[in-house]
Amino acid sequence: MKRTANAHWNGNLKEGNGTISTQSTTLSNTQYSFNTRFAEGVGTNPEELLGASHAGCFTMALSAALTEKGITAGDLDTKATVEFDMSALKISNITLDLKASAIEGVSEEDFKAFANGAKENCPISKALGGTNITLNVIYG
Repeated sequence: MKRTANAHWNGNLKEGNGTISTQSTTLSNTQYSFNTRFAEGVGTNPEELLGASHAGCFTMALSAALTEKGITAGDLDTKATVEFDMSALKISNITLDLKASAIEGVSEEDFKAFANGAKENCPISKALGGTNITLNVIYG
């Protein structure tokens, strides 16, 4: 399976701008710029998109792990906060905040074990290699 996304940029770093599009067209010429990345502006940025992909991937991986054990997940809500270290020009940390409704037949301890396994094994976490990933779970 392959998925594609495209980026276009025009101009210098601070005054230029660009667009990002995805194969699915969910993003279609969505604007991004220096301001949307480092200040406040209308549009998206790479860190926001990384956070969205990581939150989605992790949540699906958790659902898959539960399903594999015959457990149906209730509501799983994940917020990913991506921290960008501007001095090192790298992603320094991603925090996944998971809020889950109590799932019948699963203790909080077991659920947290499933969540930690999903954090370690979702493809986006694996792709991020040496990035520190923190998981906080609210269960119940």
